[in-house]
Amino acid sequence: AMGGRSLRRWLQQPLLEREAIEQRQDSIAELLGNSELRLCLRRLLRPMGDLERLAGRAGAGTASARDLVALADGLERLPRLAGHLADSISPHLAALRCVEPDLLSLTRRLRETLTPTPPLSLSEGGLILDGVDETLDDLRDRIDGDEVWLRDLEQRERQATGISNLKLCLHRSFGYFLSVSKAKAGQVPDHYIRRQTLANEERFVTPELKEREGRILSLRRRTAQLEYELFCRLREEVGLAAEAIRRAAVRVARLDVLVGLAELAATQHYCRPTLLEGRAMEIVAGRHPVVEQTLVGGQFSANDLHLGEAGRPDLMVLTGPNASGKSCYLRQTGLLQLLSQIGSYVPAERAQLSLCDRIFTRVGAVDDLAAGQSTFMVEMTETANILHHASSNSLVLLDEIGRGTATFDGLSIAWAVAEDLAERIRARTVFATHYHELNELATQLSNVANFQVTVLEQEDRLVFMHRVRAGGADRSYGIEAARLAGLPSDVVLRARQVLGRIEANSRIAVDGEPEAVGPEAVGSPADPSPRSLRQRGKGKKAAKPTAADRVA
Repeated sequence: AMGGRSLRRWLQQPLLEREAIEQRQDSIAELLGNSELRLCLRRLLRPMGDLERLAGRAGAGTASARDLVALADGLERLPRLAGHLADSISPHLAALRCVEPDLLSLTRRLRETLTPTPPLSLSEGGLILDGVDETLDDLRDRIDGDEVWLRDLEQRERQATGISNLKLCLHRSFGYFLSVSKAKAGQVPDHYIRRQTLANEERFVTPELKEREGRILSLRRRTAQLEYELFCRLREEVGLAAEAIRRAAVRVARLDVLVGLAELAATQHYCRPTLLEGRAMEIVAGRHPVVEQTLVGGQFSANDLHLGEAGRPDLMVLTGPNASGKSCYLRQTGLLQLLSQIGSYVPAERAQLSLCDRIFTRVGAVDDLAAGQSTFMVEMTETANILHHASSNSLVLLDEIGRGTATFDGLSIAWAVAEDLAERIRARTVFATHYHELNELATQLSNVANFQVTVLEQEDRLVFMHRVRAGGADRSYGIEAARLAGLPSDVVLRARQVLGRIEANSRIAVDGEPEAVGPEAVGSPADPSPRSLRQRGKGKKAAKPTAADRVA
């Protein structure tokens, strides 16, 4: 739990200082070079309790006896961890080579005071070992004597009554009583006093038992109260050492994260990223750290990335079919940058990365019903935040900006956003889109380049290669993706007819007023002949402009 919280904090607060990142990398490298050490540390760390929270409960006066036993279990492991790390070089590992003497003495105190398996309740005794307090030992001796008397009483009453199944019992509310079955109830002596009648048994007391009961229960109450007082004193001692325990917990949690990252790097073949000055990002054969774990019997298609360096683009326009892996590539890029800035190794053959001040993402489609915002409004709000706060040292990952509105509006917004990121902000950006017109940006801006996720057409089916290569795509294969998703065949066929007619007759004039494309331009299944936009435009003919001509 401590390690999990620490890792969460690392991910939520990545580092911006190169030296701090490299210190973590050095620790992982040291652990990577010693598999036996990793194994020993993992065995010690796995059962270790949550020292941080246990110390907090003790300081707040809410820790139970079991909490303090768990704390002792964890503290006992610190000297063993220190022994395994005695020869460590990196600062993060060397920090655990010594254990504070106060913690060692506290561990001994806990072990010498508390029973190994105390009850949940603090008010019923069973918390403190014998030999801790003389008064407590004396009370227990007297209780033991009474226990012997009770056993003798039970045996005597069996013999006196001839009832072999007579039992002496203790009830939390009624105290001690003699239990006799219903069938034998008539055999009890006259001096038995009926205390309770149940369906299958009768419960009795005797004057002798009643007289002794008060003393026995009083001794038990005094014993339980004294144990509680002794426990509270011990808990206060632990509370005074809470800060020292927290310091140890922080070091243990950090070690837990480093051991986990080293084990991940060893088993999944991660590489140590080189940290660069400037803005360059170079990833060779990068992989998505989560998706590759979910593949069953398959191999993840690794991809390269080059941004921000001399001769490389600042903005990558990424096109390709639906379901080809564009969003995965965006997420992969962000995750590798994030992992590198927490000091982790990354899933790639080679990685050279400069530090980012921020990572901005606009991936996926969600609405905000509570705020009354549509999917498109949420998308625009997040995009506006990026444009207002991104810098040239930021990493920006955008997926299909403008898809939530009309085609021409969406294309215009996507174009303007991409231009602003490339020209004014110059942030390192991966811009995934189905607006193939954006490929024209690369002809107008020197720091923009086109890339596509490849697909292989085989007869009537698509094979997604999940490979990113240079050059823009000219098709999205949306209808083929819909067919693969199970859309009815007649709907797919009709969609192909509509697409063919739209492609034949529509034109997009980005810097002018676009001509609408509606059902009347498509025709119907009964009337396959297209009624073109030019026919609707009273015979006016115009050469179809290129995107470069249409966009200023």
